[in-house]
Amino acid sequence: MTSSPQEVQMHAIDRTPEYEDFMTKLRDYHAKRGTVLDPEPKVGMIHLDLFKVFNHIVANGGYDKVSEEKLAWRRMAAELGLFSNNEASTAFSLKEKFYKNLAAYEISTVHGKEPPPKDILEDVTAKGASLLTRTRDNFRGKRESNVNATDSAASGDDGTPTRERPTAEIPTSSSRASRGLREAPPQRVIFQPDTGPSRTTRHSANQHTSQTASPAAMNHQQPPSNHANMPPMHHGGHHPTGRGPSIMYHPPNAENTSQMVLSYHPKQLKPLPLRAVPTPSSAPHEFPRNRLPHRPAPMDPANRQPMLPGTGFDGPNIYTRCLNALRSGLPSEQAFALNHLVKISFERGDKYRFDAFPGLAEGLVDKALQIGSLFYHIRWTVSWDSYADTGNIGCLDGNNGTADILDRISSLVEKDVPEVLQTEAYADELVLITEAVLTIRNMVTLPENAHNMSDFSPLKDLICIIIHLPAKDSLIELKHMALDIAEQLTPFMALEADDPLYKTLLSQLGSEDRGTLLTALRALGRISMNLDSTNGLTDVAPEILRRITNWLLLNDDELIDACLDFLYQYTAVVANLDRLIQSIAPEGLIDHLIRLLAHGARRVQRDCILYPEQRLPSRDEIAPVPEDLLQEMLKLEEPDRVHRWVKCFFDEDTHSFVTQLAAWQAYQSAFAGPLKAVGKPMITPADFIRSSTSVYKNSNAQVLREPGEAQQKFIIHGIRARARPLSFDGTEYGRCLWATNPDKKNEKCGQFYLKPEQMAEHILTAHLGEERNEKGQFNNVEREFRCTWGECFKHEKPSKMLLRDFVRHINTHILALLPGHDSPSKRSTKQWVIPAKTMPMTFEETVTTRDERNPNAPPQAAGIPLSAVLVLRNIARNVVKTDAEKELVKQQQLAGAERGGWNERLFRPTLPRLFEIMTENRAMSPYIASLLDLIRTEVEEESEDDA
Repeated sequence: MTSSPQEVQMHAIDRTPEYEDFMTKLRDYHAKRGTVLDPEPKVGMIHLDLFKVFNHIVANGGYDKVSEEKLAWRRMAAELGLFSNNEASTAFSLKEKFYKNLAAYEISTVHGKEPPPKDILEDVTAKGASLLTRTRDNFRGKRESNVNATDSAASGDDGTPTRERPTAEIPTSSSRASRGLREAPPQRVIFQPDTGPSRTTRHSANQHTSQTASPAAMNHQQPPSNHANMPPMHHGGHHPTGRGPSIMYHPPNAENTSQMVLSYHPKQLKPLPLRAVPTPSSAPHEFPRNRLPHRPAPMDPANRQPMLPGTGFDGPNIYTRCLNALRSGLPSEQAFALNHLVKISFERGDKYRFDAFPGLAEGLVDKALQIGSLFYHIRWTVSWDSYADTGNIGCLDGNNGTADILDRISSLVEKDVPEVLQTEAYADELVLITEAVLTIRNMVTLPENAHNMSDFSPLKDLICIIIHLPAKDSLIELKHMALDIAEQLTPFMALEADDPLYKTLLSQLGSEDRGTLLTALRALGRISMNLDSTNGLTDVAPEILRRITNWLLLNDDELIDACLDFLYQYTAVVANLDRLIQSIAPEGLIDHLIRLLAHGARRVQRDCILYPEQRLPSRDEIAPVPEDLLQEMLKLEEPDRVHRWVKCFFDEDTHSFVTQLAAWQAYQSAFAGPLKAVGKPMITPADFIRSSTSVYKNSNAQVLREPGEAQQKFIIHGIRARARPLSFDGTEYGRCLWATNPDKKNEKCGQFYLKPEQMAEHILTAHLGEERNEKGQFNNVEREFRCTWGECFKHEKPSKMLLRDFVRHINTHILALLPGHDSPSKRSTKQWVIPAKTMPMTFEETVTTRDERNPNAPPQAAGIPLSAVLVLRNIARNVVKTDAEKELVKQQQLAGAERGGWNERLFRPTLPRLFEIMTENRAMSPYIASLLDLIRTEVEEESEDDA
């Protein structure tokens, strides 16, 4: 049972430590495979969380299983929170992103198999399934057999949603056939019995030749695709047609043919049926008459064919119909037009453009301007005449805009319109005006439309008129839509301080409505963003600046982000920064901005690798079999003895091998003599190799030819000889490291013992030459003893001591090698691997994003912390150029205080925190470094001036 869209949250990327680890492994996998990874692919407008998608698809059986199930990819998209109006397109896009980025990784990690090469996986389309069994032979064979196939996959979403174009079975010879057009279906010709004589006369043959050669007949002849396999038909003497289907059939004897057959016309011949063209040979009586060649003969009304339904002129399309209805001025027609325009602008916004429909913008603005007559005694009109009468207060300049529009609005007298009780005509008119403004708002969300309408002066006047309407509840939606339009237009506008639209947007910053504040701040912060000119943002009142800095204290991310965008544009101008310092307490602003550098930060701990992991080289020497272990193995039968011997003396390692000869010789030297003594046969070498390679899953017999060597090596791949063998219960033996020759400490004894007591007994008797007395104990004699164990240097030279003291020293070596009885030494995993040396480090992470131009680059800083540091850089760069800087330095000189400008005053107390962020936050460190560089440069220059 699938969840409804209300129960499933919208898909979003959760940047957890598990997600980061998964993405790191995925990037390494694609780099090793030689393919390009898109770390955050988009399905529609949503970025995919590949970790979440991978786990969900694998939990449902993987790529192959989901692709084989009907409409499964649609269900996967819904369960992952990928909602859209086009489910088929979303499902195929999800499947394609998984196919390109995760399919090969799934095969390698989940199924443990080698994925198909990238030329038949990532480099081809995501159509079809069966990736686990795909090879070059079966994939290319399938593609060649399906060149003209139009089958659909089982999932219902398996294939790119493209227009299907049927292909003709046999190509036509007509030069008018065009590629990509829908081919006519095969002609179906009613069978006509041949009633003429069986012998062809000369007259009928000549007539047949003349009609066959006729150009008109050639132009209307159909390809004989349906009769390619039929035997040729021999027609009678009065039969005028040749082989294949005929367009117009004239039987020689009409009495034997029904009227239904005579009036038959193929349905495919539309809009008019084909008819024979008169020629001098077929209709000689027509040509002697004098008539103009370009004027057709009048058609007999009795023989005129009626027009078939649906074949006439369909009328204008819905776009033109709506445009004409909008400009007609009729309320019913305008209601029809605006109802459809709202739907079209919302659903087809990417296709509906103002430059494709001249007059649409004028019609929508004219309708929206009628809002003035509902609340004021005025009728706003747009004049395109440069010499129009400027005395008319309601006449707007359509060419250059109305410069005094705000003065005109302030001089209007408001009507006494009740807010609670409204007339039907008022409500209907307000709905139509709202729909006109909503259509404009929907259309300008397309950048092409916004760029086009940024030069349309009446729209700027309309925004000012709507925003300055009376404060009524019924107009709140209309005012918000006007602000939305301004937000989309301002990136393509360069507004001066006296521009009415700029003053209107500034006036909205005194509002108490959060939506109004957000949209107005965004519109102001984006002025001339897409132009080369600089956004001045001049004449901002001190009260507005204080409100903006106070809004930074609120727990509202959207509002904080809008305020920072405004401050970034505002502080880029030196004069504005001078006014900001004089209007507010700049120290408090800097403290707030420093605090926002860690907005949404989280502390994460990661291991920094000091030395990478190392692997010891494999041993060619195989350890001898201890005596007690040998006796246990002699009790076993083959091949169990070989299996036990391999488990005790070898470990599984896919990167190592042992030569077959060395393994056989070690086994033979250990068991040949004892088996012969007890009368048991020795296993054959072939059976030994076969049995030894079946112990571990990844071990097998191979032939190795190393580079530069001509001789082959027969090896057992996947195993590594252990330095110390194991007992049956997994306890590890200890090797005696006592040097047999004191002068050659590298020659060790090499005997293996399982218990510390056995090792001590061996050293005392075999190496020190001590013997037990009658009581079964060693005499505690005093003499010179020398320790040759391993790399011990404590008693490197002979030292006089008691045997008891020397045994205590020996026990330190033995117990380090073998623990006591209470804690037996068990088998340790991967003794040949020296683990990496790491050091835990704590980092601070804020919001980051990927560069769309370089998806494989490291994440870049984003969000509120990035905006805050950019504002701080503007302040540090421009504050030294302000008049406030000169005034502060002058006051310090007069007071005899330590010299330092605004940078010293603002940033000196925050330097420790800035250095801490630069050290712990990788994404923010480049920006903090550039900020510190600006601060340090100014401080150094002041120090040099003092010197």
